[in-house]
Amino acid sequence: MGLDDKIRNAAEELAGKAKEAAGKATDDERLEHEGKGDQTRADLKNAGENIKDAFK
Repeated sequence: MGLDDKIRNAAEELAGKAKEAAGKATDDERLEHEGKGDQTRADLKNAGENIKDAFK
C-alpha cells in the first residue's frame, strides 16, 4: 500500500465523517447516509490494500 493510497483513503474517510456530521446537524438523512457510504468505501479500499500487502 503506497503512501498516496493511505492519504487518499484517510481523506475520503474524513470527508465521509464530515458529511455524516453535517447531515446530522441539518437533519439531512441523504447527506448523513452518503457520508456513511464514503466511510465504508474508504474502509473497503483499506482492507483491499491490506490484503494485497499480505501477498507481497
